[in-house]
Amino acid sequence: MYQPDHGYEDDVTYASFEPSPPPPRRSRRPAFVAGAALAALVLVPLAADRAAAAHAESRTAVAFQQGMGTPGRPDVHVHGFPVLTQLASGTLRHVDITAHDLPADGSDRPLPVTRLDLDLHGLTKSDHDTEARARSAEATAFLSYPDVSDALGLEVSQGAGPGRISAKVQLPFGDEATVTTTVSAASGNRIAFGRFTVAGGAPPAAGEALLNRVFDRPIQLRNIPDGLHLRSVTTTATGLDARFSGESVTFRAGAGARSNSTQDGASYGNA
Repeated sequence: MYQPDHGYEDDVTYASFEPSPPPPRRSRRPAFVAGAALAALVLVPLAADRAAAAHAESRTAVAFQQGMGTPGRPDVHVHGFPVLTQLASGTLRHVDITAHDLPADGSDRPLPVTRLDLDLHGLTKSDHDTEARARSAEATAFLSYPDVSDALGLEVSQGAGPGRISAKVQLPFGDEATVTTTVSAASGNRIAFGRFTVAGGAPPAAGEALLNRVFDRPIQLRNIPDGLHLRSVTTTATGLDARFSGESVTFRAGAGARSNSTQDGASYGNA
């Protein structure tokens, strides 16, 4: 009997139509291990350098506080990478210090520094840890009007116009007058005052003599690191900005720093 030919080959099976198994996956473990090792090689030195920088910042803050007599530790930031090589060389390339409330002892008209911002370059310390020296430095001292007022004995505020301050004075019979003068930088890190003018009435002779005594004498800025020289004084809404610069700027530790050096090992920038 005739059998129709459907065109099927004898060796064709349903298995021929099953999908091929996927190729074996390559293991990514060696690549992962290599990446982790590379990351460790990078991160471990970074962590060690950051730890060294933090240690140097902390010790510098302690030494500065002891030497300058501030009530709190200043903020210190050591720039540059790597810090470890800077410490090994004995010189920190760039250090920023921000300190608050530097006292002004030893003056008949003390004017404390409300805030001192220091930008130091090439900071090294002495072998005996009692002083540190910056190759060059710039600084800004902020002097609040309340502190300036206490030093002058007059309530001072910003005047009309750049570089001018004003103060209210009482005249006889309850009248009040406004005294205005200028501020400027004088030699020896002193703030000088210009000729004053009085608005609202002329003071009596005794009052004018008192104002002359107040403004004729410049105010000495004390507790400023040696080597910094006052360059300019400008007025702001809240106080005076005194700008300094200098070379071979020295910070000397006080008696407290020397007596405590064996206890807490404070030294400028020593890791």
